[in-house]
Amino acid sequence: MISCRGLTKTFGKFTAVDNLTLDVSKGSICAFLGANGAGKSTTVKLLTGLLAASSGEAVICGTNVAGDPLTVKRKIGVLPEGLGLFDDLTVEEHLQLTGRIYGLSPQVALSRTDELLRALSLTDGRDRFAGYCSHGMRKKTAFAMALLPNPEVLFLDEPFEAIDPVTSKIMRDILVAIAARGVTVFLTSHILTMVEQIAHQFVIIRAGKIVWNSSARELPGTLEDLYFDLAEAPVTEELKWLGSVRS
Repeated sequence: MISCRGLTKTFGKFTAVDNLTLDVSKGSICAFLGANGAGKSTTVKLLTGLLAASSGEAVICGTNVAGDPLTVKRKIGVLPEGLGLFDDLTVEEHLQLTGRIYGLSPQVALSRTDELLRALSLTDGRDRFAGYCSHGMRKKTAFAMALLPNPEVLFLDEPFEAIDPVTSKIMRDILVAIAARGVTVFLTSHILTMVEQIAHQFVIIRAGKIVWNSSARELPGTLEDLYFDLAEAPVTEELKWLGSVRS
C-alpha cells in the first residue's frame, strides 16, 4: 500500500530525507520514529503529496504520488503536524466540510459525523468553535476528519502527543480495529510505549536516513532501548547542585 524508492528531499544544501526506500503492507500499522529534525514530518508530507520530492518516487495504493497527487489524496486520510483546523468553525462543521471535500453525500457525511463524534467522545462539544477547544478536542477533531472519508491509508503525524490517557486509548483502539479491517496506518510518534503496543512495523530514521526497519517480531529487545541506541541517546548530566542543602 505504501512503497518508496530512493525518496529524497533537499532544501538548498540541506538533505531532509535521504534516499528513503520503504514498503508498508496493507493492514499494517507502521511506526515511523526518530528524533526531532530527523525527517519524519517531511517524509509524511512527501508521501501525502504536500511536498514534491527532489528525487525518487513514492507510490500509495498503486498510484504514483508525483504523477497523480489528486487520486492519492482521495484514497488517504491525514492528521497533519499542525492539525489544520480553523478557529472559526465548530467541531461538526469541520467534519461536514471534510465530507464535502471528499464528495460524500450529506446523508453519509452526517451519519459518519455522528458515529465519529460518539466514538471519540466529542458529542457534547460538536457545536464548540475550534478556537475554544482544548488541545485534546482539537486533536480528536483532526483525527475524526482523517477517518471520515474511510481512507485506504491513514497518515498520522504525532497522534498521541499532548493528549490525555483516555483519548490515547480511544485512538489506539480505533487504529487497531481499522488496521484489522485492512486500513494501512503510517504514524510518527515519540510515545514509544504506546506505539510498541500497536505497531506491526518499526522504522527509525536518523538525519534523513533509515537506520532500522523491521517487523515487531524482529525487535531485539525493547523499542525504547533500540531507539536510544539508533536514534537519539539521552543526555546524562548529574546536576549535583539540584537538591543540595543551602547554607
